[in-house]
Amino acid sequence: MQIFKRVTEFDFMAKRTMATRLSCGIILIGIISIIFHGGLRYGIDFAGGTLVQLKFENPPVIEDVRDGLRTIGLGDSTIQEFGSKNHILVRVEKSEEKLEEIGTKVKNSLIEKYNAESIVVERVEMVGPKVGKDLREKAILSIVYAIIGIVIYISWRFEFQYAIAAIIALIHDVLITMGAFSLADKEFTLVIVAAFLTIIGYSLNDTIVVFDRIRENMRRKGKTLFKDIINVSINQTLSRTILTSGTTLLVVAALFFRGGEIIHDFSFALMIGVLVGTYSSIFIASVFLVYWENRSVKKRV
Repeated sequence: MQIFKRVTEFDFMAKRTMATRLSCGIILIGIISIIFHGGLRYGIDFAGGTLVQLKFENPPVIEDVRDGLRTIGLGDSTIQEFGSKNHILVRVEKSEEKLEEIGTKVKNSLIEKYNAESIVVERVEMVGPKVGKDLREKAILSIVYAIIGIVIYISWRFEFQYAIAAIIALIHDVLITMGAFSLADKEFTLVIVAAFLTIIGYSLNDTIVVFDRIRENMRRKGKTLFKDIINVSINQTLSRTILTSGTTLLVVAALFFRGGEIIHDFSFALMIGVLVGTYSSIFIASVFLVYWENRSVKKRV
């Protein structure tokens, strides 16, 4: 199945400078947002502490909840709505007490303003600071190991410059998705690390399909310029790229809008990642190959 009845002839490489500037601008906005927010907003998995999820009969006033928590000495806490306005998430730094005690303490602190029967403690989770730090380090290592494996595989399957191009595209995708998380003020958790690894795999799949076609066309290039081979290869795989990304995006969008709060952030990351990954396989990885080839030609001259 193809979207286009014949092979398209879009001149993608003519837009490479504009595409590079656009990507740099978006990444810069994301980095500024991360700096402005004082880093990523780590979830309890990485930051450590205790999470308490409360359900109220009627939507509570956040300031009333905050005032109540100040009286029980659980350290710094953050309060936010979770899903509906009747659900509240409370995150506290202190985690030495038993889970049941913390849940009861939080509930009792709110009894003055709300009836005890109208508050239900739905869950209490705890992660120690050392465990949070270990999880953060392991999450970073998992991404690093994935990138090393990709470099080895693509260098063996294609050539070293193809591996570097793929890694640049992957870093581009991760940075933009991370920036989107910062701009949306979403939490960075272990689930999001899984989403990032999924994005890396998906983006790499798109990139390798394009690379494979470039390699095929290189064998019969004749006197064709390298950038023209890149253009032809991208156009030949464009229908496949759009179909694959489009169908994946439909499923991810369904999860985002209808999948519930639990997988909302995961599907948000995938949605951004699929869009950016499709873009990077055309405008980032391939463009780097053109820059590399131009640089090699200048050295030979």
